[in-house]
Amino acid sequence: MGIDKFNSEGYFDPTPYEALTKVENEERAARKAASFRPLVYICSPYSGDVARNVYLAKLFSRFAVVKNAIPIAPHLLFPQFMDESTERGLAMFMDMVLLGKCSEVWVFGNTISEGMSAEIAKAQKQRKVIRYFTEDLEEKA
Repeated sequence: MGIDKFNSEGYFDPTPYEALTKVENEERAARKAASFRPLVYICSPYSGDVARNVYLAKLFSRFAVVKNAIPIAPHLLFPQFMDESTERGLAMFMDMVLLGKCSEVWVFGNTISEGMSAEIAKAQKQRKVIRYFTEDLEEKA
């Protein structure tokens, strides 16, 4: 929007310029805010009933998308090409790297596994926003 400091007669007229510049900046900020989606780390169990836990992690990730966030769920990714029984330490290290890139950690369910406990401790140490949800996607108080 070509905002000019001079009126149609060529005289310096700062008031409309400043007002229109402010409106334009507010509109730009609103567009930017509307498109912002934070990275959120999905913290939920993997081991145990793996099939059920993978299903739930997918559900939790979809929930994050619906809530305008970008979910990071390493326990859905790394088992695709890593062996849980021999490479767990490396997977947990990579989990922590990804957690560090996220602005929030969303913890799901009533069961906190050993891996989840380590992730929550890391998030607390990094002063991340940690939100707790039930398996039914209700936020806990």
